[in-house]
Amino acid sequence: MRIIRDTLYLDPADRGAAAAIGNFDGVHLGHRAVIDAARAAALQLDAPLGLMTFEPHPRQFFAPDAPPFRLMNAEARANELAKQGVEKLYEVPFNAALVALTPEEFAQKIIHDRLGLAHVVVGADFCFGKDRAGDASDLQRFGATMGFGVTVAPMLKLEAGRVSSTAIRTALTEGRPRDAAAMLGHWHRIVGEVIRGDQRGRDLGYPTANMSIAGLHPPKFGVYAVRVDIGDGPHKGRYHGAASIGVRPMFNGDVPNCETFLFDFKGDLYGQHISVALVDYLRPEMTFDGLPALIAQMDADCTRAREILNDV
Repeated sequence: MRIIRDTLYLDPADRGAAAAIGNFDGVHLGHRAVIDAARAAALQLDAPLGLMTFEPHPRQFFAPDAPPFRLMNAEARANELAKQGVEKLYEVPFNAALVALTPEEFAQKIIHDRLGLAHVVVGADFCFGKDRAGDASDLQRFGATMGFGVTVAPMLKLEAGRVSSTAIRTALTEGRPRDAAAMLGHWHRIVGEVIRGDQRGRDLGYPTANMSIAGLHPPKFGVYAVRVDIGDGPHKGRYHGAASIGVRPMFNGDVPNCETFLFDFKGDLYGQHISVALVDYLRPEMTFDGLPALIAQMDADCTRAREILNDV
């Protein structure tokens, strides 16, 4: 997949795609329905499958001091979109100049002139342009005038209700990663670089791969059974493990992070990018009377996590 961030000076080879448009936070089943509709248009037109999204997320732009809400960082989203077969990922800079465009200007200057898209697919609730004044029907009208096709994909519903990023955030906040996965169509993942921590886990016999969750919607703090993918390097592969997400109250921590212990693993992961999939919630964060009690609980957590992961 080719990631295109400089959309102002587009290579002619990157024009002419059939592209889904939206934020695609989480790349959930509803998003995948939009991508599938774009795939069908791409096949019909013999065009590349594209996806147009925005960076930073518009909500981040308008409320920079709001609590973290993203289900995925840009890296994780790109990884998942590549799995969906997207060939051209247009990460359009979301800035004051873009916000000032009227709906018609957005269609003309961004979709038609800048990206040269042959066909676009949006969800039924899609809004665009200054003050979100344009909707899907407006986009169809502009497309007919400007020469690009438009498909409006219906909203997707499961038995439990509408699939949305908000519903997925709620499931994660409540410690229900399996319910989140049912809406996502894949496990919710924390993706990023392994950073140096205080190495306390190593002293306890449980060395962990530490990752920041800054900017991401925090799942319910506690311990999870996880699957870990290492994409490259000498340790490339998939591993099972147990992860603690939170502030480490036993050690008076105050910055949330994700600490993952990989079963049956030996090696150094510092600086590598890994993907931690939350499979099941085991227990909340706790404090203990001493290190022996903590280690005993960690032993029990890992035993339970192995049992769960062997059945998934």
